Amino acid sequence: MVKKVTFTLDDITIHRLNTASQRLRKPKSEVVRDAIADYHDRAGKLSEVERQRMLRVVRELVPTIPKRPLKEVENEIEAVRSARRAGGRGGMSRSSR
Repeated sequence: MVKKVTFTLDDITIHRLNTASQRLRKPKSEVVRDAIADYHDRAGKLSEVERQRMLRVVRELVPTIPKRPLKEVENEIEAVRSARRAGGRGGMSRSSR
């Protein structure tokens, strides 16, 4: 189904649309449909520059991750959890406040 819609575009965009339509020998509406489809496919995805920057950060950070045995990490996490459960204001439990 095709619907007619109205958009307000600036002069530069109109010029680009006209130029693209002439170069591609396509109706302006088809150029707009193709452009929106292309934009839709790319929307929300990283650009190549952004992807490379993030990969560089990961490559820099991964070597800084401490290499410790899993059991040691699990013990530390459990110690933190136990301390939090036993902690609070002045070491008082909720029931004794």
